Amino acid sequence: MPAPVELPHPERSELTLGAVLFALSDPERLAIAQQLHDGPLDMAACHLSDPNVPKSTKSHLMKVLREAGVIRNEPNGRGRLLTLRREDLDARFPGLLDTILDAAEHPGGA
Repeated sequence: MPAPVELPHPERSELTLGAVLFALSDPERLAIAQQLHDGPLDMAACHLSDPNVPKSTKSHLMKVLREAGVIRNEPNGRGRLLTLRREDLDARFPGLLDTILDAAEHPGGA
């Protein structure tokens, strides 16, 4: 069996505000980030609002989040473990992640 593929992740210093905001501007990608708010999840356990979305689309959503530095996507046995890069995002853009996730959770500003 081949070794799990390590995917490239940007370094903390390479994270850009534009890329992070773009990654979180899509409702499905934002929903994935919200699911990771409480801790890491196996990629298979992450769900989209439409269960009929093709696997390739889900993979693309994960790729955009990973390349923007919002999540880590690492091998975990036969699956992949997704983790929100909270520490890196908070270091680069203090308060941004919490502000976006809170606004998404309370759209009317409650």
